[in-house]
Amino acid sequence: MKRLRWPSRMPIDPYILLLLGTVGLAALLPARGTGADVASGASTGAIAFLFFLYGARLSTREAMDGVRHWRLHVTVLACTFLVFPLLGLASRGLVPVFLTDPLYQGLLFVTLVPSTVQSSIAFTSIARGNVPAAICAGSFSSLVGIVVTPLLAAALLGGSGGGFSADSVVKIVLQLLVPFVAGQLLRRWIGGFVARRKKVLGLVDRGSILLVVYTAFSEGMVQGIWHQVSPVRLAGLLAVEAVLLAVMLVLTWYGAKGLGFGRQDRIAIQFAGSKKSLAAGLPMAGVLFGAQASLAVLPLMLFHQMQLMVCAVIAKRRSHDPEAVPSRERPAGPEPTGVGTSGRSA
Repeated sequence: MKRLRWPSRMPIDPYILLLLGTVGLAALLPARGTGADVASGASTGAIAFLFFLYGARLSTREAMDGVRHWRLHVTVLACTFLVFPLLGLASRGLVPVFLTDPLYQGLLFVTLVPSTVQSSIAFTSIARGNVPAAICAGSFSSLVGIVVTPLLAAALLGGSGGGFSADSVVKIVLQLLVPFVAGQLLRRWIGGFVARRKKVLGLVDRGSILLVVYTAFSEGMVQGIWHQVSPVRLAGLLAVEAVLLAVMLVLTWYGAKGLGFGRQDRIAIQFAGSKKSLAAGLPMAGVLFGAQASLAVLPLMLFHQMQLMVCAVIAKRRSHDPEAVPSRERPAGPEPTGVGTSGRSA
């Protein structure tokens, strides 16, 4: 019997169907109480395990090369804490036609939040980009954001808040850096085993993203923040955020090309420089917005879901780009049509 295969011309990426199914599951059966704690713990564990595997797979030389890639890190930081906030300030002109003032405040806050770590790395890996640089760029952005995000929010939102928390630093270290270092230390014994099982690493990449999506969307459903804004305003917010994400994806991809970065670095810059962290943004929003935090984080939660779904498509398509596939892995015949040739699009 012939093996069943997913149609190559399927208009919707299979992984997007998994993401949509995860969102639907969270909407119908959101994690509550003990279930929420279990889901959150599973998400945290999956992220930690992902970093452990990256540490075990990457050689120390590759990791140090990532740290030394200062031009890439400066570019990502500029996108995250300069270009994004400028676009956020420009969106003030959309009030009150598309956005209410509270939604604008939430949208502006989105532009101040640091980049994601786990999903940026996962998507960079799927797209066959510079994973060591993505690890360093995402982690550095999160650490810088602990200080920079509250300062920017105090200046641009007209409020003040602590934001800098020793607990936040400890959480980042325990969840991201410690597993990565542990993987590096054990690489001598397990590095070869991990390198030979790339499919397992791919499953952890995708599985960690699905867990993050389910946990985040469940929290929004339980808090009921999706019902605190009218459908018209919600549609306006979604449209504005779609434009914001599209602009950043285009700027990071073609801007990095203009700065002379290679394909693998451009992938890392695009995924690390165009995304915002829900995990870092939610606790900061609680300090900055107080009782209004639930409505203020609505733009962040929507942007978070949108960026995951859009970047999942981009990453999967880029993984089929002929430039991403080593010559020994390419088919001998002519380049297939459909997904294989569409990977060049941004």
